[in-house]
Amino acid sequence: MTEPFETLSLEGAPVVAAPDGSAVRPLCVVPGAGSFAHFSLAAGQVARAVVHATVQEIWYVVAGGGSMWRRSTSGSISSEDALRPGVCLTIPVGTSFQFRAGDAGLEVVAVTMPPWPVGSATEATPVSGPWEASV
Repeated sequence: MTEPFETLSLEGAPVVAAPDGSAVRPLCVVPGAGSFAHFSLAAGQVARAVVHATVQEIWYVVAGGGSMWRRSTSGSISSEDALRPGVCLTIPVGTSFQFRAGDAGLEVVAVTMPPWPVGSATEATPVSGPWEASV
């Protein structure tokens, strides 16, 4: 039987490399519904551009700043948005995206729906983005 509750702290969560190269601390998971994580990039770092195959995300910037580039599945819509504390954005399934940190680094929390498929080698596929990745 699965425990009905999960409680984790950011400090106790392991740091792993996300497919885009950012540092991620996986946190709580609601099986079948979603997962929650903390992402960070050091000052001046640029993540690799990727597209997700099955998951969509909602991001919320908690510290630092930077930029987020997104391109729609069809490629007909593209945007670049400033990231700063308090900004919330979506990454629908099939959206190509890339992000970079400003001078103060970047920290984001995100919900992934459905939960991130741990161990999948095909969930995040590299794509062309506007910036050269540095991680």
